[in-house]
Amino acid sequence: MLSFCNNYPNKWVVDLALTHKSLHGGEYHVAVFNHVSFDQHEQVVFCHDKESGLKAIIAIHNTNLGPAVGGCRMWNYQSDDEALNDVLRLSKGMTYKNALAGLKMGGGKSVIIADPKTKDREALFRAFGRFIDSLGGRYYSAEDVGTTTADIMIAHQETPYMAGLEGKSGDPSPFTALGTFLGIKAAVKHQRGLDSLAGLKISVQGVGHVGYYLCKQLHQAGAELIVTDIHQASLDRVAAEFGATVVAPQDIYTQDVDVYAPCALGATINDTTLPLLKASIVAGCANNQLAEPQHGQQLTDMGILYAPDYVINAGGIINVSFDDHYDEAQSTAKVNQIYDTLLKIFQQAEEQSRPTGEIADEMAQAIIESAAQ
Repeated sequence: MLSFCNNYPNKWVVDLALTHKSLHGGEYHVAVFNHVSFDQHEQVVFCHDKESGLKAIIAIHNTNLGPAVGGCRMWNYQSDDEALNDVLRLSKGMTYKNALAGLKMGGGKSVIIADPKTKDREALFRAFGRFIDSLGGRYYSAEDVGTTTADIMIAHQETPYMAGLEGKSGDPSPFTALGTFLGIKAAVKHQRGLDSLAGLKISVQGVGHVGYYLCKQLHQAGAELIVTDIHQASLDRVAAEFGATVVAPQDIYTQDVDVYAPCALGATINDTTLPLLKASIVAGCANNQLAEPQHGQQLTDMGILYAPDYVINAGGIINVSFDDHYDEAQSTAKVNQIYDTLLKIFQQAEEQSRPTGEIADEMAQAIIESAAQ
C-alpha cells in the first residue's frame, strides 16, 4: 500500500505511482513498487505538514512478528529519492534485525527530510507524532541518527506509539555500542581464536553518540584506536579521552588495522572503498554498510570477515523492546546474545563457503515466514 499524506493524516491516496510536487520543489514521479529497494513493503507513507514544514516518509516493511518498530532518522537528504531509498532499505533491515534478535516486532523506519541541526523542533515533532498516531499502532518510532530522546518525547505528546522513552528504556545508544563491541569480539574469536582485543588496531568511522560509547569500550579492552568523523568536536573528545589517532575521512579505509568499524551512515563498503581495505574484519554499528548485495560476496572472496550490520547493531532495539517493563539487567543479558548469534552465522558461512550476510538473511527469513503460518 502506498499512501500519500498531505496535512490530513487520515486521507490516503493509493496508487502504483504518484506524480506530485517534490519535497524540494519542482515535480517528480514516485514509482515505489518498481523501486530498486522496494521489497514487498506493506505500506509506505509520505507525510507533509504545511504549518510545521514537516516532510517525512514512513516505511512499514513487514509485520508478521508484530507491530513495526524502528527509529526516525532526520537528515538533510540531497534528493527525495535518496530519502526514499534510505527508508526502504532501513525498514527492511529492521525486519531482519528484530527477527534475529528474537523480538516480537516487525520492521519499519521513518525519515524526516531536514537539517538535523534544526533548533525549532517542537512543531516538527508534534506533527510527526500525529502522523505516527494516524497509523493506529502499526508502527512505533524511536530515536535514530539526527534525532534524540527529547524529540521522541515531543512526538509522544501526540501519540502513544513511540519507543525508547525517557524514564523507560531511554537512550538506546550505549546498548547499540555494547552489541557492536561484543560483535567485534565474536569476529576476532572466530577468525583468530582470541578472547581479548588487547593490542589490536581498530579503525572507527563515525564517533558520534554510539561511536563514542564503542570507542570507550574498545579502549578499556586495550585496543588501539584510529578514528574519523565529520565533526571535529567528536574527534577531539575521543582523542583526548581514549588516545585515539585521528585521520581524515577519506583516509580511514587505507589504515593498516585488524578491524574496520563503520559507525556512520551506510554504503561505505562499495566498489571504491573495497580495494582500499586492509582490515581482515568489518564489524561496526552503521546500518546498510554494503552499498550492494554483491559486496558481501566480494568481502568473502577477499578473506574479510563481515559481521552483518543488522545483527551486530541490534543492541539498541533490544533495549527498546523492554520499554513497557524496563529491566536493564534483562536487556543487557539479551544484548549479550548477539555474540553467540554471530558466532553461529560465522560458522555456517565458513562451512558453506558463503557470505555471512546470505546466511543471516536466510535465518531471518525463516523466522519471519514461520510467523506468517
